[in-house]
Amino acid sequence: MAAELMADYRCHTGEGPLWNPMEGRLYWGDIPQGRLFRLNPQTRAHEQFYDGRQVGGFTIQRDGSLLLFMDRCSIAILRDGAVEFLVDELPDQLDNRFNDVIADPAGRVFCGTMPTATRKATLYRMDTDGSLTTVLEGVGLCNGLGFTPDLKQMYFTDTIERKIYRFDYAIETGEVTNQRVFVETPEGEGGPDGMTVDAEGCVWSARWDGSALYRYSTSGEEIARVPIPARKVSAVAFGGPDLTDMYVTTAGGDNREEEGPGAGGLYRLNLGIRGKPEFLSRVGLS
Repeated sequence: MAAELMADYRCHTGEGPLWNPMEGRLYWGDIPQGRLFRLNPQTRAHEQFYDGRQVGGFTIQRDGSLLLFMDRCSIAILRDGAVEFLVDELPDQLDNRFNDVIADPAGRVFCGTMPTATRKATLYRMDTDGSLTTVLEGVGLCNGLGFTPDLKQMYFTDTIERKIYRFDYAIETGEVTNQRVFVETPEGEGGPDGMTVDAEGCVWSARWDGSALYRYSTSGEEIARVPIPARKVSAVAFGGPDLTDMYVTTAGGDNREEEGPGAGGLYRLNLGIRGKPEFLSRVGLS
């Protein structure tokens, strides 16, 4: 099945597709432009609902609000159009921003940063009480995360290193241990970006500068490749009432001559493969 264009905001860096099961809508953003969007697939209506500071990643809170991970590594709640900061900024990350994030089964959030000219990226964990813990340092570029269906392992993507790692994960504490390489992509074929895990436990990885989605078996073997009409494929998420729709974000909408005719658009496809529901964050909620 060919990817179907669902919305075209010509995003510079379309990112972070996330299905909201409470609303039946798909959310995504355009990071450098400070824009967030949402789509109702039943009516095909879509809109931009946020225009402000950069949002590198976000989660949906259990109360329906959005938890925003922003530039200057600020963290805020977006509720009814109002932004309330939980973390004003991280003093050692003022020239940086968060990138990909994911809520875990207990409502915590793993949140990674970009690298800067003077230091590499860092992966943090935000616990439900709002505290931040450093999980990994010296990362090339923090990107896609996901959990195995049994919730005993966590995936983490380092785009610069072209690697997807797998960790042992403890749901009771949020600790990750035993880091090992799950997939290393070939040099010169782009880098792994956002990802998700389907109900069979296979990993779907968007390929930045690779014009495709890749599906990997639980042992890390490539078992499918789906072309997308944009060079920079940034992220993928499952959605829809039965979680068989796949939503794909792309980048490069301001330079389609080089990045492809569909660069910057949001796409949908359905391969008959079911996804897993993403977890809701519970930061600051009892």
